[in-house]
Amino acid sequence: MSTISPRLPDELKQRAIDAAHVLGIRPHAFMVDAIRQAVHAVEKRAAFVAHARDARAEMLAESQGHAADDVRAFLRSRLTDAAATRRSKTAWRK
Repeated sequence: MSTISPRLPDELKQRAIDAAHVLGIRPHAFMVDAIRQAVHAVEKRAAFVAHARDARAEMLAESQGHAADDVRAFLRSRLTDAAATRRSKTAWRK
């Protein structure tokens, strides 16, 4: 396991110490967990963006997609019916 020594402003360091005490853990454990959560958030965001780019590329290649009104209707129906089905893609290029 490697060691890093981030230089924190005194105010932030004290806030981290106080937060760790509230949780009943050591400041080091608090900071490790905070970094873990930040890394996880960045990784999830990167995966989301990659998926969106792939979906856009597929839409452009196929010239098919879903109308915005259909998407909104599908999402509203999913709130009450987990088995709701999407409409078929339609051509959007003429």
